[in-house]
Amino acid sequence: MKHKYDLPFGATLLGNGTTQFRLWAPSVEKVDLAIEGTRRTMTAQPGGWHHLALPAPAGTRYQFVLPDGLHVPDPASRAQDKDVHGPSVVVDPADYKWQNTDWQGRPWHEAVVYELHAGLMGGFRGITEHLDELQALGITAIEIMPIADFPGRHNWGYDGVLPYAPDHAYGSPNELKALIDAAHGRGIMVLLDVVYNHFGPDGAYLHAYAKPFFRDDIKTPWGAAIDFRRPEVRDYFIQNAIYWLREYRFDGLRFDAVHAISEEDFLFDLARLIRGSIEPGRRIGLVLEHENNRSRLLGGPPRFDAQWADDFHHCLHVLLTGEHEGYYEDFQDATDLLVRVLREGFAYQGQMAPHLGRERGEPSGDLPVTAFVMCLQNHDQIGNRAMGDRLTRLAEPEALRAATALLLLAPFVPMLFMGEEWASKSPFLFFTDHNPELAKLVREGRREEFKRFSAFQDENKRAHIPDPNAPSTFASSVPEQTDPAQFEFVRHLLELRRRHVVPGIPGCRSEEAGALGHGAVHAAWRLGTGQLLEMSINLGPQQVKSGVGEGQVLFATEGVTPEVLPPAGFIALIGA
Repeated sequence: MKHKYDLPFGATLLGNGTTQFRLWAPSVEKVDLAIEGTRRTMTAQPGGWHHLALPAPAGTRYQFVLPDGLHVPDPASRAQDKDVHGPSVVVDPADYKWQNTDWQGRPWHEAVVYELHAGLMGGFRGITEHLDELQALGITAIEIMPIADFPGRHNWGYDGVLPYAPDHAYGSPNELKALIDAAHGRGIMVLLDVVYNHFGPDGAYLHAYAKPFFRDDIKTPWGAAIDFRRPEVRDYFIQNAIYWLREYRFDGLRFDAVHAISEEDFLFDLARLIRGSIEPGRRIGLVLEHENNRSRLLGGPPRFDAQWADDFHHCLHVLLTGEHEGYYEDFQDATDLLVRVLREGFAYQGQMAPHLGRERGEPSGDLPVTAFVMCLQNHDQIGNRAMGDRLTRLAEPEALRAATALLLLAPFVPMLFMGEEWASKSPFLFFTDHNPELAKLVREGRREEFKRFSAFQDENKRAHIPDPNAPSTFASSVPEQTDPAQFEFVRHLLELRRRHVVPGIPGCRSEEAGALGHGAVHAAWRLGTGQLLEMSINLGPQQVKSGVGEGQVLFATEGVTPEVLPPAGFIALIGA
């Protein structure tokens, strides 16, 4: 079976070696196509479009040339010749021969997500080589951080400027398809993190020929806001989402920081149009990152399936580390907020958030448990720390073990970050590979960013924050396999989850949740199977009563009984 998605712009193979090139460039009157050493003027069409069809087989290198002589890549390039500033490459989308053609995805409630960075795992081929290990662990979905082409050899991916082109540093389009195909052969879904709220600071040539793509009345941390009021802009990103799902057979998308998109109606249209483009019977997962806990966007078709629920992370991080600076200021009452999270998904559902200085969130108690992707660590929560330190460096091992059990046995969608299954102690740092001028600005800006934190108010201490552009910063972020016992611990919990929790997630509802003491909470859910799933965790300093009833103990940490929960204790049981 061949999968090919014809885009309404970019380079489209028409057959017999002919390719149609189409570009939206409303800010210029004339555009030339530079192709294999020749230049041809494109035909101007209404609405700022420029069009040309001519012989250009797969593999042809091309660029668009503006009236001032500037050569720019195709904003819908399917692949680049080495980097964002170079030529784009004509790609035959039907070139790859898929092996697992009957794959239709997995139900979302079966998701156990593993977030990873492609570069740190050796590119698309390197990830493929890890699939057997992840399958053995119990992972059912991998989520790849953004791969849209960015400048340089390595980057988190949030500086991407060509959303349709897998970065050359990670491998070819066919190597990416082979990774997804291999994952499907092992029953593993593949999700992709996409960035629609901004472009990176180097290589975003749209500013030169499509000024209406951006607003001049709204500024974001990344510059001028993208103008989602324009149909051409909406279509550019909607087509991108559909392209990844249909041409590459990704099983879902995670949409980065959509709170930075000013037109919320675009998000409703995005979910609806994506779902309308997917063939009947195929399952996909659509996940948001949204700082404002917008429950109205969630709940599954026709909306989004889930949101990264940072409140769970923040509560557990405060209880595990005692930190209260930055956004953790909003989680000083972590015990009570964790109760609300376990009962209803979000901690903030319209309450005032002191750090933000405004009300945050909407009621979430009516949403299914699958609407919340929970984690103890992810790329943001580790990498946005000055030294990129993981919880293995910040928390007591016994307490972290208890929190991990809560994460993996609760009925929400759990997510692990690469290396977490090995108790990796390697940092995950912020890294880039920018040109010297931009690298200097990024280095200075990052160190200035931490000036407000007590540990880095001294200039000499800030000077020790790793330089994002240093090759050693990237190299030191590769996770190591520290502790095989941790791998077995996670594998055991995920097997318990698969056998006892997953069958009852459809129809699961919270029964109750409450505090047992400072840092200690109890929660219970009525599974769709009719059984009662109960859990208690104690991250406080004092022994407490466990709060659980009678039933089969699924898992308990050392020293825990159904009656007593010592510090760093956890128990999960299931009963009638």
